Amino acid sequence: MASFSIPLSGLTAAQSQLTAVSNNLANLNTDGYKDQTVSFSDIFAQASESNGAGDPIQTGSGVNVAANDYNFTEGSISSTGVSSNMALSGDGFFVTKDATGQLDYTRAGDFTTNNAGYLTSPSGGLVLGYPAVNGVVNTTAALQPLKVTDVTSPAVATSDFTVSANLQAGTASGTSVTPSSLTVYDSLGQTHELSISYTSAGNNTWNYSVTVPSSDLSSGGTGTTQVASGTLSFNSSGQLTLPSGGNSIAISIPSGGTSGLADGASAMNLSWNLEDASGNPTLTQTAAASGTSATTQNGYSSGSLSSYQVEADGTIQGTFSSGTTLALGQVAVASFANEQGLSNVGSNAFQPTAASGLAVIGVAENGGRGSIVGGSVEGSNVDISTEFAKLIVAQQAYSANAKSVTTFNQVSQATIAMLQ
Repeated sequence: MASFSIPLSGLTAAQSQLTAVSNNLANLNTDGYKDQTVSFSDIFAQASESNGAGDPIQTGSGVNVAANDYNFTEGSISSTGVSSNMALSGDGFFVTKDATGQLDYTRAGDFTTNNAGYLTSPSGGLVLGYPAVNGVVNTTAALQPLKVTDVTSPAVATSDFTVSANLQAGTASGTSVTPSSLTVYDSLGQTHELSISYTSAGNNTWNYSVTVPSSDLSSGGTGTTQVASGTLSFNSSGQLTLPSGGNSIAISIPSGGTSGLADGASAMNLSWNLEDASGNPTLTQTAAASGTSATTQNGYSSGSLSSYQVEADGTIQGTFSSGTTLALGQVAVASFANEQGLSNVGSNAFQPTAASGLAVIGVAENGGRGSIVGGSVEGSNVDISTEFAKLIVAQQAYSANAKSVTTFNQVSQATIAMLQ
């Protein structure tokens, strides 16, 4: 009987809404949780009858649940200070892979690390991203789990160095001044002390000699071994006249007939840059006292990972004991044509369906994807006051439909009594 089926459908609909509200309130403190809203549609039976005006007579037959939608608006972002945590500000989903190889998509960035040093979700899924080799991220490579502990940076041999120094004008010919010295690194990360001595040759010219300790070479010995030499010329204003070959001097260690480095590293091919980044000569000849003000070089030894942080574009920057900072990888972010079409598989994870479309995976701050906030998590976007309002409405709807059932039951009992 319609008298009973209609309010029963109302009871079922109200129960669905109560269930959704209860679930929202239960996940009020769940990181990355998205509020659910139940939508309803009416049911009607279209009859072939019509009234005197020719309008069809349509009788309502109740209500059903039309949709259970997610509110994907951003929740509040809170700082945790935990390096492995991250939050998405804007559109997108983190990409994780479970033990079966299934890809899941989540907004919950309360990640930790497993005993192998990889970023994982609380349910154990591996956080995926793009790998980095020697600090360079390859965004064209296949997605891989991201490792953030027990990482060692490779040694990088010095290839360029710069010396900022002044050579005192008027120094007597044949007089040597305080040499410049700096530490450089070979391919194994071993340090070598490079020394550059300067001897006045008069007439605004200086002879230089570059040496390394003889013990650093396979030939061994005491003292130092010369690996380069030449002449530096200055104009009347004390500015360096660059060599005809360009703005740098090539130096090889070892050089000449010396066979190699004592530690077995590859030969070092250095470029002594005579200009800074702005194109200004780094060597001058003025009346000021001779001296070296600064040296720079681009090599470093190997080191163990000391700390890391996640940048806004998802790049994980690691700081190593050697003092270097290198990218460990870049967190992948996925977007979908229709987020409402995603299927909730639990544990704050979603999977694509035909309605959502396939995941478009890239990096943060690109292709409409949001940015990543490192050391933070996105909270639930459930609004407690809104949910309590929904709870009251759903309870009243349930009570009203229950009252209808009771009323129809009383009418039925009275009708049966009349027939007796």
